[in-house]
Amino acid sequence: RMVAAVLAGLSLLSLLTCGYLAWGSRRGAAGEAPGNLLGEEPAAGAPHSQPHIIFILADDQGFRDVGYHGSEIRTPTLDKLAAEGVKLENYYVQPMCTPSRSQLITGKYQIHTGLQHSIIRPTQPNCLPLDNVTLPQKLKEVGYSTHMVGKWHLGFYRRECMPTQRGFDSFFGSLLGSGDYYTHFKCDSPGICGYDLYENDNAAWDHDNGIYSTQMYTQKVQQILASHNPRKPIFLYIAYQAVHSPLQAPGRYFEHYRSINNINRRRYAAMLACLDEAINNVTLALRKYGYYENSIIIYSSDNGGQPMAGGSNWPLRGSKGTYWEGGIRAVGFVHSPLLKNKGSVCKELVHITDWFPTLITLAEGQIDEDIQLDGYDVWETISEGRRSPRVDILHNIDPIYTKAKNGSWAAGYGIWNTAIQSAIRVNHWKLLTGNPGYSDWVPPQAFSNAGPNRWHNERVSWSAGKTVWLFNITADPYERVDLSARHPEVVKQLLRRLSQFNRTAVPVRYPPKDPRSNPKLNGGVWGPWFKEDEKKKKSDKSKGANKQKKSKNKKKAN
Repeated sequence: RMVAAVLAGLSLLSLLTCGYLAWGSRRGAAGEAPGNLLGEEPAAGAPHSQPHIIFILADDQGFRDVGYHGSEIRTPTLDKLAAEGVKLENYYVQPMCTPSRSQLITGKYQIHTGLQHSIIRPTQPNCLPLDNVTLPQKLKEVGYSTHMVGKWHLGFYRRECMPTQRGFDSFFGSLLGSGDYYTHFKCDSPGICGYDLYENDNAAWDHDNGIYSTQMYTQKVQQILASHNPRKPIFLYIAYQAVHSPLQAPGRYFEHYRSINNINRRRYAAMLACLDEAINNVTLALRKYGYYENSIIIYSSDNGGQPMAGGSNWPLRGSKGTYWEGGIRAVGFVHSPLLKNKGSVCKELVHITDWFPTLITLAEGQIDEDIQLDGYDVWETISEGRRSPRVDILHNIDPIYTKAKNGSWAAGYGIWNTAIQSAIRVNHWKLLTGNPGYSDWVPPQAFSNAGPNRWHNERVSWSAGKTVWLFNITADPYERVDLSARHPEVVKQLLRRLSQFNRTAVPVRYPPKDPRSNPKLNGGVWGPWFKEDEKKKKSDKSKGANKQKKSKNKKKAN
């Protein structure tokens, strides 16, 4: 507590001395654009019923890493937006990048898209299945202009997988899961390296000016808002690269966090400070160009933080890549003049799949009956404080990840094979099976030393062979008391629910690497490598060869 207080004091002093951007002040470097926003009137625009939708997705932001959750990292923009909107304090995402993004854009659980294992790797011939209708496609149907800026990470091995083919009018950003913030290069393995910055369907070499990606993406957002007519509805999906590794930030943001000894935490803090400033500039642009009064701003992290890369999920258990609360419970809020209960906290159950039906309904769109959605329309829950229509969440079932050697059907009462990694939430109860992943609690003191320090981490030694856990998340959000032995009937009920979900699952899509994906074969750029025409030509050639062989055989026979 003493260390936290000192850090908070130093951070506050830094905040006061650096003259951080206020709502009405001039913008900083995180997205500079010509013109002073101070006191400018919004551009004239007739009101319309369809709201402008701005969805901001941060990358790897930990649950604690926002000012209003007690972080020593100051986030005045996020704090103000959340305080004036609705904080989502029972909000869930997926534990990794691709799964969260796929569920946001389709409204479906991973088991219903085939992406239930891991992430889409750069060299895999894999992408979000083309038969899934996407959120931007549905919004375009009702007149929205749709633009994406930032990280895609939903596959690109063929042209049809690209963002502009999945409903976005424009795309500016990266296709992969990570890369250098300045050079935009990414190496998947030794010798397999390439450039990863795109504008629509082509490599954006013209934008390779060494600009930090958070600032570059913000400038692009400002350009889009400046050129669009605010009388027409816009969907803007801003998927920032920050604060995902590699840990890089412009030098001036480090000045405010010299007191943080742990180098990874210090870099992470600088990255988050830059991100907070960028979001302030996006909000100012919304005001300047006449969008704000009829806008809905949604902010979300895509998964929990990674402590070894500077992120903190305290007091939650676990980290990114796990099904403990620290991996899946996210920072999230909605800010909008259209909210009825502004300045409130929503503790109802909300999941990232819920944005699909919620936003389509707000946009006055139609959801086809044949689309089997896993999300719910939660706007009245968020805006008016009503009960959530959601009573359960399938966190995932991964049939490939069976690393729990002691898992068995017997341990699952003959209902479920507990070797399989899975997690489900039903009302207050949460059940985990298999190997849920790294399970420490990592308190703020763990970042007190210069290097990675697990000395302060809290751990629980489970009995050998354990593959089932049960928690009452409402009473025990930190997952400290396992109730599986005390409530076997509840365990059985949740195992049956898992089994029911599993019967609706589609086969897993996780193909092996394709050597044709090497950027060296594609002009040094990560991009689509699978050519449908080549495949047809090969099949046509083989058919022609077979015909020639048959005719020769006929001649010989004659």
